[in-house]
Amino acid sequence: MTKLETRRLGRTEMRPKALGLGCAYFGAAHHTDRDAIEGIRRAIELGINFFDTSPFYGESERRVGLALENGWREKVYLQTKTGTHPEREGDYSAEATRWSVQNSLKLLKTDVLDAVLIHDPPDIEDPLAPGRALDELLKMKEEGIVRHIGIGTRSHAFHRRAIETGQIEIVLSFLDYTLLDQSVARTTIPLAEAHDVGIILASILGMGKLGGREPKDDPRAHAIWKWCGDRGVTVRHLAIQFCMALPLKNGIIMAGPGTKAHVEEVYEAATTEIPPEVWGAFKSEFGVGPI
Repeated sequence: MTKLETRRLGRTEMRPKALGLGCAYFGAAHHTDRDAIEGIRRAIELGINFFDTSPFYGESERRVGLALENGWREKVYLQTKTGTHPEREGDYSAEATRWSVQNSLKLLKTDVLDAVLIHDPPDIEDPLAPGRALDELLKMKEEGIVRHIGIGTRSHAFHRRAIETGQIEIVLSFLDYTLLDQSVARTTIPLAEAHDVGIILASILGMGKLGGREPKDDPRAHAIWKWCGDRGVTVRHLAIQFCMALPLKNGIIMAGPGTKAHVEEVYEAATTEIPPEVWGAFKSEFGVGPI
């Protein structure tokens, strides 16, 4: 097994491990406070030190806050989002942005957030307009309660517009660098590298399609799942190692477990090397392999 390497997250100069954890599933109703506390602390014990959450993710922020009590907060980079709080969803005004961040600080039991992302705006010009979310986050950055500012959305056009402001330091993309889709490698990644913006590639297991269970609703994912099963290969290992192999100059990948056992599975997948002959056979079959 290999160790997780340390990466530079663009001009933020944060130095997280190559694998970060998205905490959406820790907030799910079918998981418990104990699931989150045990899972997050186990991840930290394994060396994972970048955690992403959002007010949109159910109980996630509150549970992450519980997990990071008693000295655990000082061991990690902590990122949350604004713009999708259930009580103010889609509100990118200055007032709602400050309210959301202050609420997150309270739930996460911290005085400062390493990063806050503008989350899933339906119109990118709204949060970037004068006096709106971006300006308010810049004020909070000056006040020292937010260290870095980014955007979290799937639209590559939105990524470009945000990067071109010169104020966005992190871009979180999801679903577009996996065994099923690598489109972000042709758009946002080279643009972010040119501007020294940190990249986070999330949903690397394709929202569960590459996690191990039979993906009956996606023909390509099902073909990959069957190919792996026929050869005794763990599809989750293949999916995560594919993303780990991308030579990101300024970014990390992110998986989203929901329990301690899931954390250990993800860590194992991220540190287990796939033999070259397996990749060769896979690329011959599907036309995709590590860069």
